[in-house]
Amino acid sequence: MQHPPPSLHDRLRDGRPCLGSWLSLGSPAVAELLCGIGYEFLVVDLEHTTTTLETTEAILRVVELAGVVPLVRLTDHDPALIKRVLDAGAHGIIAPMVTSRADVERLEAAMFYPPRGTRGVGLGRAQAYGGGFRQYVDSFAARAVLIPQIEHALAAERAHEILSHPAVTAYLIGPYDLSASLGVPGELTHPSVEAAVAAVLSTAKTLGVPAGYHQVEPDPVGLSARIADGYQFLPFGVDFTFLRRAALAGPAALARPE
Repeated sequence: MQHPPPSLHDRLRDGRPCLGSWLSLGSPAVAELLCGIGYEFLVVDLEHTTTTLETTEAILRVVELAGVVPLVRLTDHDPALIKRVLDAGAHGIIAPMVTSRADVERLEAAMFYPPRGTRGVGLGRAQAYGGGFRQYVDSFAARAVLIPQIEHALAAERAHEILSHPAVTAYLIGPYDLSASLGVPGELTHPSVEAAVAAVLSTAKTLGVPAGYHQVEPDPVGLSARIADGYQFLPFGVDFTFLRRAALAGPAALARPE
C-alpha cells in the first residue's frame, strides 16, 4: 500500500510556493497525467462542472495514490456534500463564496466528527471501507484542509474575521466573482478589483495565513508575479486551458504567412 501524500499544511508552513492545478473535465486519465507533471495538489471542481460524485471519487483515488494532495472545490456549503467528498477521499475542501466567520464555523463543523464538529460517521473509501477508521480519525485532523474563497466585496471587507479563524489553512481569491461583486465583471485589472485583492493579501500577511490565487490562464509570467507578491497556494491553469492552448497552436501555425 502506498503512503498517503504529505500534509499540505507541512508544504505551506515553510513559506514556499505550493503549485497545483485544477480539474474541470471530469477525467481520471487527465488527473493521472497531471499527477506526473510535478504538481503538489490537484483540485476537482464541482462548482462550475458536471462532474459527478462517482467520477470525483475515481479522480481522488488516482490523485492520492500518485502521492498528490487531492482537494475538492464545492458547489456550495452543503454539509451533506462535504461529508460525501471527504468520505470519498478528499483531504480538504475549497469553499466558494465565503463571506463571514460564521460561514467558516459551519464549514469546520461539517468537516469534523464530534466533538469538534457535526459530521456524520460512516465508512467509505477514506476510512478504508471500515478497515482503517481509527487511523483516519487520528490523521484527518492533522491534514484536513479548509480553504475559503474570497470572491465577494463583502468577504474582502471582512477578510480579517474570516482569515483569523484557526481552522483556515489558506485562502483563495476568486477574481471573477470578486470583480462582478464590484460592478466590473471580468475586469480583473480594474483598480477596484486590484485594491480589494491587495487589501486581502495584506491582511493575510499580517495574520500569517498563506495566500492563494488561481492563475487560470497558464501563464508563467503571471505565476511568477503572484509568487513575487507573496502568494503560496497557487492553482495553475485548468485542464481545459492547457488543452485549448495546445490545440490552438496548429491553426495558428497554418495562419502564419509564408
